[in-house]
Amino acid sequence: MSHLRATAARGLRRSGGRGALRRKGASPRGAAPAPAPAPPPSRHLFSDPAEIEALRGHLLAWYDKCKRDLPWRTLAATELDADRRAYAVWVSEIMLQQTQVATVIDYYNRWMQKWPTLQALAQASLEEVNELWAGLGYYSRGKRLQEAARKVVSELAGQMPRTAEDLQKLLPGVGRYTAGAIASISYGQATGVVDGNVIRVLCRMRCIGADSSSPAVVERLWDMANALVDRSRPGDFNQALMELGATVCVPKAPLCGECPLKQHCQAQRRVEKELAFASQKLFGKRAPVSDVEDCDVGGCPLCPPATEPWDSSLGVTNFPRKAAKKQPRVARTATCVVERRGCHGALEYLIVQRPSSGLLAGLWEFPSLPLAQGLQEEKQREVLADHLQAWTGRPVAAGGLRFIGEVVHIFSHIHQTYVVYSLSLDGDVTLDPALSPSRWVTEEEFHASAVSTAMKKVLKAHEKQRGEESSPGKGSKRKRGAKLQGANSTCPGTQLSLRAFLRAPKSP
Repeated sequence: MSHLRATAARGLRRSGGRGALRRKGASPRGAAPAPAPAPPPSRHLFSDPAEIEALRGHLLAWYDKCKRDLPWRTLAATELDADRRAYAVWVSEIMLQQTQVATVIDYYNRWMQKWPTLQALAQASLEEVNELWAGLGYYSRGKRLQEAARKVVSELAGQMPRTAEDLQKLLPGVGRYTAGAIASISYGQATGVVDGNVIRVLCRMRCIGADSSSPAVVERLWDMANALVDRSRPGDFNQALMELGATVCVPKAPLCGECPLKQHCQAQRRVEKELAFASQKLFGKRAPVSDVEDCDVGGCPLCPPATEPWDSSLGVTNFPRKAAKKQPRVARTATCVVERRGCHGALEYLIVQRPSSGLLAGLWEFPSLPLAQGLQEEKQREVLADHLQAWTGRPVAAGGLRFIGEVVHIFSHIHQTYVVYSLSLDGDVTLDPALSPSRWVTEEEFHASAVSTAMKKVLKAHEKQRGEESSPGKGSKRKRGAKLQGANSTCPGTQLSLRAFLRAPKSP
């Protein structure tokens, strides 16, 4: 059976065959069944075994020469124990989701130094995991990684599943791509992988201009990846395909001249034809005859929509095409840097733990609450003061909140603005244990805690304002600060609270 017919047969089996179509009532009794959609033309497929073999050789030769030296690759190549090898690959793949390689390297090295085995990770607390993950983003990834490690230890006798199918089925947080990467790199299973880099490479090599995020196109790409993967070096081939997308076939300004697969690239061929056509048109020559590989099939499921013609200025970056992204949701949150002097005189901050589910689950933050859109500044202070009273166990006057400024942080789906205030407290403050966990921390402890990048920005904004107000050259504001300090404080450099400021000075 040819590749095209095999592909069509697979699609029929997935839908349950013609009998399934009738059972679902798609065709009335006695009516002819609707014709199956035509398979895409060969231009969009890898149907020539000789080309596939050549492509594998070119890509692997380039990878052997040009691959980056990365710590997880070293571990995957040198670790003899299959479970430790799979664990090392697994950690790297989870960290690399939505995160650049340069950022991940340090996190990965610290992680593997602290928890070199599944067993070590399974014994860690979620607090420890969040602390190490802080700043890497998408915090639920670390949580699911630990949950899955505990499952392997407690339910699978410490042994990682040995196939992509079992990895995806048995481990929480392990999807189709991650399972394929672990199985091919760690166990040599001949299974393909499809991530953002692979999507870009395959779409350009076969001029796939339909929405690359649609389920139908994604399924075609998985078929391609599984057909292409080298049977003798599946892990290296998959890493090579991803490496190509990350370093050469990049989203903008790809290095087509350095690409080891340029002779297999239909997008590059399209660029050359468009240039030739433009040249002939310039000299008044007749338009060239269509190539036999050109896709002239109306309604092709893998071609760009007719409403999105070829843009000569984009070249190969016409591919892939994606549906327009949804605009991120706009949100505003009031947050307060509550501080006090600890028993040894060090400045301490109040941090509270977020709920165990949802955005930034389990992380620590300054006391915060969402704000309704359009809320006036005076009302913001009031709702924040009420919120703080629950944490501090004492009345908080809205007027005592000092406005610091606004800090913007962009999450993947939320444009978050933190409206930042500060509040200084005197004396001991008893925290209510019935509320979510809370604690006082020094600045050093704050940065060592599992706090988000957004909260670090908030503290930085607070410290910046304090530094500006206490630095020389601020005119009368600086003088007033110095005078108040001398009259009311026995410790130079101590920031006055509102209560201390309003207290009557002691008589000499």
